[in-house]
Amino acid sequence: MTYDLKIHGGTIIDGTGSEGFLGDVAIKDGRIVEVGKCDGSATETLDAEGAIVIPGFVDMHTHYDGQVSWDEELAPSSVHGVTTCVMGSCGVGFAPVRAADRQRIIELMEGVEDIPGSALAEGITWEWETFPEYMDAIDALPHAIDFAVQVPHDVLRVYTMGERAVAGGPATDDDIAQMRALVREALEAGAVGFSTGRTDNHRTAQGQATPASEATIAELTGIAQAFEGLDHGVVQAVSDFDLLVSDDHFSDEFDIVERMAEAAHGHATSISLMQRDQSPDQWKWIIERAEQANARGTTIRLQVAPRPIGVMLGLCATFHPFMGYPSYKEICQLPLAEQVARMRDPELRARMLSETTDKVAGDGSSLPPLADILLARLDDVAKRLYRLGERPEYEPDPRTCMWAEAQATGRSTLEVLYDALLEDEGRALLYFPLYNFTELNLGVVHTMLTHPLSLPGLSDGGAHVGTVCDASFPTYLLSHWGRDRDRDRIALPTLIKKQTHDTARFVGMHDRGTVAAGQKADINVIDFESLRLRAPVMRQDLPAGGRRLMQYADGYRATLVSGEVMARNGELTGARPGRLVRAGASR
Repeated sequence: MTYDLKIHGGTIIDGTGSEGFLGDVAIKDGRIVEVGKCDGSATETLDAEGAIVIPGFVDMHTHYDGQVSWDEELAPSSVHGVTTCVMGSCGVGFAPVRAADRQRIIELMEGVEDIPGSALAEGITWEWETFPEYMDAIDALPHAIDFAVQVPHDVLRVYTMGERAVAGGPATDDDIAQMRALVREALEAGAVGFSTGRTDNHRTAQGQATPASEATIAELTGIAQAFEGLDHGVVQAVSDFDLLVSDDHFSDEFDIVERMAEAAHGHATSISLMQRDQSPDQWKWIIERAEQANARGTTIRLQVAPRPIGVMLGLCATFHPFMGYPSYKEICQLPLAEQVARMRDPELRARMLSETTDKVAGDGSSLPPLADILLARLDDVAKRLYRLGERPEYEPDPRTCMWAEAQATGRSTLEVLYDALLEDEGRALLYFPLYNFTELNLGVVHTMLTHPLSLPGLSDGGAHVGTVCDASFPTYLLSHWGRDRDRDRIALPTLIKKQTHDTARFVGMHDRGTVAAGQKADINVIDFESLRLRAPVMRQDLPAGGRRLMQYADGYRATLVSGEVMARNGELTGARPGRLVRAGASR
């Protein structure tokens, strides 16, 4: 046989959990045709000696729903080995939508996912109203990687209920029936699932609660019945389990999510799992309830992040400690260089350090109430605030926190933060591990990652573009847990299986996720010893001049989608083999 491409001489870790072995991978017509000893000639040969050859990553929790309509690259995910991403997470997206509701949906996404509304307004093409029309429109465009879609509850609710969706009233029986029919229509067109968001931390750009945040059991179970008789489709639920109300409400909220999962006629549900300081044992309760549900035959899997779920603070970011200070608000609209020059003035510095902050959340703000809590407790926050640096450390030594620096240098916490924000001409970023870091280490994350119900998730690729860049999760998962951590390392074949085979199979994709004959040729060739994350940088490359954080990595020799080299040495090649992945009979 003559191959289109042969990957030669690498250590193949095939995604099944098995140990690696030396061999070749032969590709023809976008598929893997031979693995191991591949004697045929090839039009192109890719040298993999000294590297690992693994399946492409499947990221099951992203937010490229708007970006996919104007951006071919789907970065940062595409430069971190992701070859398939699943969009429509957390109940937010851009279909189905009527023309009259477009601005409302933009404000929803701007608030919930920190994507500039101006970028969405200018970039989204709006060549659709229904969900199947949306799928057709984005499938017609060239992309670097594959993508799949879930039906988002918030948008579905607005499409069905109009103004009533945001007025706090319950859905009627007719509303529920219509939403169920629309979800069924989308699933039959190839959508891979349905997502809903139930967290108090999600707000619209106007500070309002999201449309589906308080949906009733009747609404959720009624929609879930759309899965009846189908052989594909999953449910995703994001909830803080009434954390901001009381821990006593945990069981009631989990009951709601579990009832929805039961109503989905055997289709699997995934929920978020993280440790929150406000209720540091809640993650254990979630695991316990999920185990009980699975024992009764209701499949609930747990989406886990491989590091703290945190935010980056900086003058160029969405949030920083001085944004509510009166003197800063006087200069906040200036270009960054001018802000820095003004803040270096001793008189302005002294005045700002003597002020107290105004509120930054509440009416008319998409920032959650947590933002004001953080500003009011800066000394405590500084005990968990770190310089990110050129080689980001996401499990930092507590002795390097900003509070410790203040104690060591005899300065106030506020002075240390002020000066740190001016470093690198105001481009410096400070890292605040918000969740999964209560004990100031990642021991809890190790327990979560190694639990048999866990799946790597929550990267939010394409979202929170001014505060996080967690699309790099897959790179971190392998490098930190498979190589760099001093203790509790996880076997590399296990990590690879979780991020490839397991995530692919969960969302119903059986044609990818392993390096095996007959599988789609979605492959990463990685110089594992050189795999490193670079520091995030702020780019002003969204439509309307919108800003977003980008993060690159070293160590990726090549990433292939359908047998085409989509990225080489960490840079995109210009190849556009990506397509919409349709599930079920429409595939």
